[in-house]
Amino acid sequence: MKIKLMSIEDYDCVHQLWENTEGMGMRSLDDSFEGIDKFLKRNPTTNFVAQAENKIIGVILCGHDGRRGYIYHAAVSTDYRGRGIGRALVNAVVDALKKEEINKVALVVFSLNNLGNKFWQALGFNKRNDLVYRNLSINENNI
Repeated sequence: MKIKLMSIEDYDCVHQLWENTEGMGMRSLDDSFEGIDKFLKRNPTTNFVAQAENKIIGVILCGHDGRRGYIYHAAVSTDYRGRGIGRALVNAVVDALKKEEINKVALVVFSLNNLGNKFWQALGFNKRNDLVYRNLSINENNI
């Protein structure tokens, strides 16, 4: 297994992995080829894929605003889970954020995504009970 920076050339395989991962919240514009290309250009050092047998088996997106990192769309193929791949991807992100002098990283997990919540808790990501997550869709085409 190899961890490498994600490039836009990985998009088709990554998108297919996301589509086959339960609990993934995909958006039509944000997660399109163009949306991910824009994200990778803005965050060129903090997005990674895991490869084995010449195929992508895991992915993690992460960006930052200069102050705090945000993790999005972490996924590992069901055939490869339980082998430390998710942890390795998270470690790659944390190391990249440290190099960018970012001191904190956050993420959102659907409350009913038990597998995802268990994974993040096992890695030391604390559940915050003092926050209310809110969002506003400003483009009606981003479904």
